Amino acid sequence: MLQDDIKPELANNEFNSLLPGQTTEAGASRRTALKVALGVGYAASAMPIMAQTAIKTLSDGLKTGEISYEVNGFKVPAYYAMPAGKTNCPVVLVVQEVFGVHEYIADTCRRFAKAGYLAIASELYARQGDPTKYGEIGKLIAEVVNKVPDAQVMADLDGAVKWAGANGGDTSKVAVTGFCWGGRITWLYAAQGPVKAGVAWYGRLVGTANDLMPKNPIDLATNLRAPVLGLYGEKDGGIALDTVEKMKAALATGNAASKASQFVVYPDAPHAFHADYRPSYRKEAADDGFKRCLEWFKANGVS
Repeated sequence: MLQDDIKPELANNEFNSLLPGQTTEAGASRRTALKVALGVGYAASAMPIMAQTAIKTLSDGLKTGEISYEVNGFKVPAYYAMPAGKTNCPVVLVVQEVFGVHEYIADTCRRFAKAGYLAIASELYARQGDPTKYGEIGKLIAEVVNKVPDAQVMADLDGAVKWAGANGGDTSKVAVTGFCWGGRITWLYAAQGPVKAGVAWYGRLVGTANDLMPKNPIDLATNLRAPVLGLYGEKDGGIALDTVEKMKAALATGNAASKASQFVVYPDAPHAFHADYRPSYRKEAADDGFKRCLEWFKANGVS
C-alpha cells in the first residue's frame, strides 16, 4: 500500500503532465531544494520543483532559512520562516507532500509566517533518500517514501517542536498541517503530538497496516489529542468520499477532540487543489481552505 494518495498506475502520467519538455540535472542535493526558498536556485531533478508556483510570498519582514536539529543522532534538515524580531510566536508544523520540501512548501511556510507563525517544514525522508534525485514518482515512492516509518516521522516532528521552542516559538501554541502524504501524517500527529489543532489537506484516511505504518488515521479517530479540520476534494481520484464518511462516523464515537473535528469537501475539486504549481490547483478552494485553516488554529487556541 502506498503511503500517499497517488495511485501507482497513474503516477508516471501525473509526473509527465507536470513537467512537459523539462529535463533533469544529475547530482542535485537535498539542500538544493531548500535553497529554492532562499532564492539560490532550483533542485533541478525534483519533479514538481521545476514548475512555477502561482503564489510568490516574499520574505520581507520575515526571518527565514535552512536549519537542522538532531533526533536520535541524526541531523534533520528543515526550512523555517517567522516574523522578524518576534518571539513567543505560535508554531505550525508544515508537513510536506510526497515530493518533499520544495518551493511550494517553503512558500507555504512564508504564508504562515506572514500570519504571525513560526512555520517549520522538516525533510521527513532525509534518512531514506533525496527526492530531488528522482525523475519518476513511482520510483520515488517505492525506493524512498514507502520506507519511511511513521514512528520516525513522529519523532522528527517532536524534534521540530523542540527546535521551535528554543528559537522564538511558543510550544504551548502548536498546530500541524500537511498536504497529501502530509495530510495523513497530520491526522497521526494530532493523535499523539503536543498540538492544539491540525488541518489535514487531502490526506489518506484508510489503508492496510504494515510494520512501518501500523496505524492509519481511521484507527486513531476516536482518540485524537487535538481536533482536526479535514479539507478534501469531491473529485479526488485517490481518496474515495466513502472513506471520508467512514472517518466522520468514527470521529463521532470518539473523545472530545475527535468529536470536535470537522470536514470540508470542496465540490469539483481534485486532489492537490491547494498545490499552486500543479494543474490540479483550484484557487477558490485553496484560498478558502487556507482561510479556514487560520480560523481553525485561532478557534482552537493556537494564535
